[in-house]
Amino acid sequence: MSHGAGLVRTTCSSGSAPGDGVGAGPLGSSSSVRLLDPVYPRTQAAMLKVAQMATLLIAFICVRSSLWTSYSAYSYFEVVTICNLIMILAFYLAHLFRLPRVLTCISWPLSELLHYLIGTLLLLIASIVAASKSYSQSGLVAGADSWEARQNRKPLWMKCI
Repeated sequence: MSHGAGLVRTTCSSGSAPGDGVGAGPLGSSSSVRLLDPVYPRTQAAMLKVAQMATLLIAFICVRSSLWTSYSAYSYFEVVTICNLIMILAFYLAHLFRLPRVLTCISWPLSELLHYLIGTLLLLIASIVAASKSYSQSGLVAGADSWEARQNRKPLWMKCI
């Protein structure tokens, strides 16, 4: 019983043209031999990753060099920023070394999407907690003055006079 002639497609990823020897050409002349992707650092995705890393580093330095009013809130913010920075650096290096082409068992767009969703949520929580814990005495006085003004009483700062 004959099913007829079918079309068979095969793929070959040798990286060299047919007839070339193994050692033909200079080292790194073929695209499969190169370790780094020379085009990736100039892409928009790479520039955005570098901008994200720079922003996270600036946020970390700002919080690290400020006076702390709540140790746990600021240390949580530091941990979140450094973990996000390390993960973005890992994705940058993975794309730079062409790992998505080698490790096809990982869904790279999905893993980056999940990283950005979780990282953004954790940064939002850390920012809200750090902002709520960074009150100062002048902020309390201003809040107390506005509350007393609504109560038609003499403000705090006028009681000292």
